[in-house]
Order: sequence, then structure tokens, then C-alpha cells
Amino acid sequence: MTNEPVSTHDTSRLTVRDYLTQGLRTAVAALYGSDRASEPVPLEAPTNPDHGDLSTSLALSLARQVKQSPRALAETIVRALAFDPDRVSEVWVAGPGFINFRLGPQWLNETLLEIEAADERYGACEAGQGQRVQVEFVSANPTGPLAVSHGRQAVIGDAISRLFEWTGSVVTREYYFNNAGRQMTLLTESVYARYMELLGRPYPFPEDGYEGDYIRDIAQTIVDQHGGTLVGAAERGELAVFKETAERLMFEHIKGTLARLGIVFDVFYNESDLYETGRVAAVIETFKQRGAAYEKDGALWFKATDFGLPQDRVIVKSATGEPTYRLPDIAYHQHKFERGFDLIVDIFGADHHATYQEVIAGLNALGCETSKLKVLIHQFVTLMKDGEQVRMSKRKANFVTLDELLDEVGPDVVRFFFLMRNMHSHLNFDLNVAKAQSDENPVYYVQYAHARIMSILHHAEEQGIVRLPAARVDLSLLRAPEEVALIKLLGRLPEIILSAATLFEPHRMTTYVREVAATFHPFYHRHRVVTDDRALTQSRLALVNATRIVLRNGLSVIGVSAPETM
Repeated sequence: MTNEPVSTHDTSRLTVRDYLTQGLRTAVAALYGSDRASEPVPLEAPTNPDHGDLSTSLALSLARQVKQSPRALAETIVRALAFDPDRVSEVWVAGPGFINFRLGPQWLNETLLEIEAADERYGACEAGQGQRVQVEFVSANPTGPLAVSHGRQAVIGDAISRLFEWTGSVVTREYYFNNAGRQMTLLTESVYARYMELLGRPYPFPEDGYEGDYIRDIAQTIVDQHGGTLVGAAERGELAVFKETAERLMFEHIKGTLARLGIVFDVFYNESDLYETGRVAAVIETFKQRGAAYEKDGALWFKATDFGLPQDRVIVKSATGEPTYRLPDIAYHQHKFERGFDLIVDIFGADHHATYQEVIAGLNALGCETSKLKVLIHQFVTLMKDGEQVRMSKRKANFVTLDELLDEVGPDVVRFFFLMRNMHSHLNFDLNVAKAQSDENPVYYVQYAHARIMSILHHAEEQGIVRLPAARVDLSLLRAPEEVALIKLLGRLPEIILSAATLFEPHRMTTYVREVAATFHPFYHRHRVVTDDRALTQSRLALVNATRIVLRNGLSVIGVSAPETM
């Protein structure tokens, strides 16, 4: 064991985190052996800038293994480190054993060079190594227009898909289309009742039927196409036209709404296919063969208590012989596993908190590797206007549709607002704030920062200044506190994207771009970019251009535009 400083290796292609990790592991290996050097090296950006740019708790996690106090261990490791002072200007021990790092000027320069070189791919990585990820989201029944709560799920699902793509995974966006079961029967009967009403032949409206104006619109389409030739179809058991027309029109409407948000699915999986291909029947047979199902009171029960649930569940009803909702869901998820995805992500609303556990129990009974399944539950949305809640009720059709919200505030605001809070938190969507053209509106605030940068770059062009590549600029001139703070923040985009993907927390992206905008504005107000000093002008143009790239890419990850003018 030695306390001599340990030199790091070539650093020309290392990120700052890799550089610090390599240096720490090299020191630990020299001090305590190579087996200790394999320990994870957590590196976090402290919330208080006085605590440095990055900090590690490595000594706290390693202390028990080497039988030394965390503080003493941290001090020993620090003495063994040998970082280039131009890259790491200061290293010190704080508190019970945290090791803090302050970045040197060389890293600041290289950050700007890296951002400009990577441009549209800055922030991306290959951590996913091409893993195949399936993300299922929205999957709303085609019984009405998408509501606001569907919008939050749509945006969360697409943002998570984008995050996985930015981190090197191959993503399949999938929509499970519930076009079978009781809800479709109600939809069909509701359309038929309105069809008869339009023809002047009142017909009993089904109890719990769908009463929105869209039902009358579908019925009118059938009247236009078939006239009165379908009168009496219900009595004859010939409602297929009503079901097929309603399903087709509602599905077209749903896809159109999603397209307005820039969301396009790769796969639409129909529930009816599970019956037609025999997958539902196959699940029942497998359950019976494995002793996971039994008959009682004329119904078929899933022995859920054998798989961790408090009580067994009916999977085929006694009265009708129809499967309950969970059975086709289990069959659908079994097929997901059969398709060979490395990771399966399901995004559900809070009303699915209990029911998805039944699906997991069923999959365990089928022998699926459920460790590959990640279920995300998001909380609902409350629309607020003038300090009061905007009421929603889908069945009675006095709800606010996602289309209406898009008409009111536009897709960028809808996307950004839906991602501003952790998905596990309830979201109050304030329409007054969302429509404000001021700093009060976080979307406006971030987009305005990008537009302001574009204005600066255009102004420089108008002054006859040709912006030079960052590699030809004296970046050492950027040492004002506001400049240094901005550069350090810009350098965090790759880690923010990776952590947001790894933790399934897309709200980290909105938090980050807001922080970038909030850090850029003070720089802009305190430091003129285009000045009589051409060298300083070029260095600041390099900085604002890097900020432009980071804002554009950060917004792109969540599907929000970066406008050139506001």
C-alpha cells in the first residue's frame, strides 16, 4: 500500500465524470487493491455551488470494507489523486467524508468544443447499447375523444421513448386498442340509439351509454351512408356496421389528436386479435395445466393468492362466459415477452394502480421473466382557470378534450406543462399561466431564451461578424462568474438525459432547460455579446451558440420546439 500520488491516463477523450471516476478508481486500486476499485463511483452535482462542481460519497460506501473511518479514508484517497490542475482545480474533503471537486479552466473550454462538435447529437449516448425497448402508453378505449388525463400519459410515454432513443436504445411505441368487451357494446348501442333518433324513431338509450355529441356525429355518418336501411338492426342482431363505423371514426380521431402532439405509434395492437389468434384461450389452458385456475360457482378463477395477491380473481364470468378485463391483458403481455423485448414499459393512470398487479401475477403464473417489465403510474391532471377547477366527466361528455386543450394553448405548452412535475405527483394545469406571454409561463421563458440567442447571432451577422468555430476562439476569455456558471450547466446535459432515462423521470428535462434559461438571462443582461473587442465577441458568440444547441436539444428530447423568433 502506498500514499504516493497516482497519475491518471490519457484524458483527451474522457468526459469529466469518466476522468474523475478513472482517477478515483486508480487511486483506490493502488491503496487497497484492484478488487476495491470495482466499487461504483457516485458523482453528483451539489445543489450548493460552494460544495464544488461534483461530489462523491465513495469513501462513505467503502469505509466499512477497508475498516477505516469515512473521513480518514476520503483524506487518504485525496492525497493519492493526481489530477491535471487545468482540468480539476481543487479537490477537498467535506463533512463525514464527501470528496468535492472544482473543475479547472481546461474542462470549461473543452465543454464548449464538445457541444459545438456534437451539435444535434450533443447529450446523446450509447448506454442502451441497442437494447430493444417497448413502451406502451395511452391505450385509451375508442369510446370517445382523448381527455386531458390521456394527454399527460401520451406526453410522458413519448418523452420516455425519446429519452431511451437518445441513450442508445431501439424503441417501439405501442398502443393497445381495446376494441372488444362491454365498453364496445355500449358504444355500439349508443350510436344505434342516436341513429334511430336522427331518423325520427326514438329508441331507448342504453343505461350508462355514451352521451357526447361525437356519438350523434358518428350516427349522422351512418345515416348519410345507409339512410334508413338499418332500422331494426338491433332487433335482428345486425349491429356490426355501427360497431365498425364507431371504432373506425373514433380511432381516426384519436390518431389525429396524437399527431397534433407529434406522437406517432409504431404498433397498434387490437384486443380482438387476442381472441382471433387463440391467445386468450391458450392462457386459460396454460393456467389449468399448471394448476393456476379452478372453477367455482360456474366461473373460472385465477389462483392469484399463489402469486402474491391477497385474493383470487375471476377471469371468466359465470353469467356470460366472457373473460374479465385482466385475462386479455395477461395474454397481451405474454405476447410482448414472446416478441423478445429487452425491456417492456407500461404507463398507466392512477386508476390502474391495483389492476396491473393482477397482470404481473398472471405473467408469473405463465413463467414470464417479469423483471423485464417496468410499470409506471402517473397521477391525474386538474385543469384550472381563473382559480377554479374546470370539471371533467367522460361518460356524461362534459369533459374537456385533449383537442380543446391543444386549441387553447398549443402542443408545446401542453407537452411542457405535462412534464413539469414528477409523474407520481398530481398536476394542476393552470390555463391562465399556460397562455401568458411572459416569464410567468415557463415554456415562454425557455423558448424566449432560445429566440433571444438567435437574435444575437443574427445581429452579429448583420454587423458583418462571421462567427468562428469554437476551436479557433480564445475561450479563456470566458471567466466571468456568469459565463463560468453557464458553461458548467451546459456541460451537464448528457448526464441529465441519461439520469432522466435511467430513472424514468422526464420531468428532469423541463427542470434542466428552465435552469439553463434562468442562467443564460443574467449572463445576457450583464455582458454584451457583440462588442468592439472582436476576440471577446467571438468567445461569447461561442458560448451563446453552445447555449442554443443545449436548449434546442433539451427541448427536442421532450418534443418541444425551439423557435427562432417569438
